Amino acid sequence: MIAAAPLRVTEFTLQTGMIVFIFAVKTPLSVTAATSGNAALRESPRERQRERMTLDPQQARIVIVGAGQAGARAAEALRAAGHRGAVSLIGDEEHLPYERPQLSKAILVDRASNPVLVLQHQQWSDLDVALYTSSRAVAADLQRRVVGLANGQELAFDRLLFTTGTRVRRLPELDNGPLPVRYLRCMNDALALRQELQPGRRIALIGGGVVGLEVASAAIRRGCHVTIIEKAEGLLSQIGSGSLGQYLHQLHASKGAKIVCNAVAKRSTSRGLELDDGSFVPADLALAGVGVEPVTELAQQLGLDSQHGIRVTSSGATHADGIFAAGDVAEQWSRSHDRWMRIENWANAQNQAIATAKSMTNLATAYDAPSWFWSDQYDANIQVVGNPAGGEEIVRGDVGAGRFVTISVRDGEVVGGITVNSARDMAVLRRLVASRKPVRKSELENPALELKRLLAA
Repeated sequence: MIAAAPLRVTEFTLQTGMIVFIFAVKTPLSVTAATSGNAALRESPRERQRERMTLDPQQARIVIVGAGQAGARAAEALRAAGHRGAVSLIGDEEHLPYERPQLSKAILVDRASNPVLVLQHQQWSDLDVALYTSSRAVAADLQRRVVGLANGQELAFDRLLFTTGTRVRRLPELDNGPLPVRYLRCMNDALALRQELQPGRRIALIGGGVVGLEVASAAIRRGCHVTIIEKAEGLLSQIGSGSLGQYLHQLHASKGAKIVCNAVAKRSTSRGLELDDGSFVPADLALAGVGVEPVTELAQQLGLDSQHGIRVTSSGATHADGIFAAGDVAEQWSRSHDRWMRIENWANAQNQAIATAKSMTNLATAYDAPSWFWSDQYDANIQVVGNPAGGEEIVRGDVGAGRFVTISVRDGEVVGGITVNSARDMAVLRRLVASRKPVRKSELENPALELKRLLAA
């Protein structure tokens, strides 16, 4: 069977807050790659195994499943590393690959905000990457080395990269109730939510994590009445910093948000949410941000270690020959946390994917950078590196004034830190966590000491 040509974008418009992509099936971006890939489908597994043993890695056919930021940056990095073989990028959304942080920030606040795309459609064509949008990969065969799409197409590969990301955890007890419940994971979710954030509307945010708090900030800026419902004792509790939780509570309350902690939404009515303590939160709309789970169905078909994500080495490789994973779906070893974990942030989705792409071309590239992310809420900038809960917390600055730094020290080593409205200090903290330089607690507690001096010690 000759695989159909990938969809290529021919027009992009933004109208009344909605994104419209117009696609047309045209000549494949790489005719040679398409025909050679289908010839491989007729070969036996033994013949293909012999070919792989002698194949120039720069000529390998690479299929990337997942066209988010990790998949897109990996495809771009493959070409930057000199890879000459066919590259196919499969995504189930109709949009071109885009960056996700905007979904709970600029897209919600600014009605005229355009999505930030990883690359424009002409750039994809220039890279000679076969980009399949609105396409869902439903099967993978390690013996035949093919990925099957929902429309019946099969794409042959020599090396396969999973960048399938995560999906939101849902609340079935609320989904079928009379109150509208929304989730925020993709561009269409953000565009739909943007239309809902109208002045005077009552918005209940279930979950006081990063997504919930950023949406709270956007909703209040749009004139909505906001209630934040969090089952833990404080906001952003997963970070493990009492100082940060205290600051965030103060920040959101000062902007008009109502904050209910130690509470769980149990049932919805047409007027709002009933909580497990018997109280009631009036609402016109609820947004649930209660975490995500990795998309690993295809990895499970291949027998990969994927109970909590697809486990990979520092080069992004799985235990299966020629199979890799990157981004939110990849379970990596975190030295700061001293455990295997998925790292769900923009920096990892980009940088670990780039390193993995290089490794796929036999340019062995280990990636072990500490986790780092940021969150913009109102006019505040919060950044987190490593594992703030992993050691004794030292606070520098004034939490009440909204400008401070926390540094977490374990066995004389900085394993994590937080900055609030102090981006310059975060640049130093990231280097300290990565360097593993020994530090003295007394030096960190000295407010007169400039942190950058520790790097030269």
